[in-house]
Amino acid sequence: MFYVYILENSEKERYVGFTSNLRQRVKAHNSGASTYTSKSNSKWKLIYYEAYLDREIAQDREKKIKQRGRTKQELFKRVFGS
Repeated sequence: MFYVYILENSEKERYVGFTSNLRQRVKAHNSGASTYTSKSNSKWKLIYYEAYLDREIAQDREKKIKQRGRTKQELFKRVFGS
């Protein structure tokens, strides 16, 4: 199983990622093992995830969300209401 996920911290910063082990990946973000999220002093909380059987489909979904286009806008509107 492969996951596309969204994390958010107390400062309302958001991170979109991809992994095959969701629990381990969230722990890695909170322990400072991830380059981007280690810059924040606050803990990251899993807000949303999607599960996929196919790795390529999950990676394509992550890329579309990260491109800041309509896909990301619609997803964030659905998840965060904004």
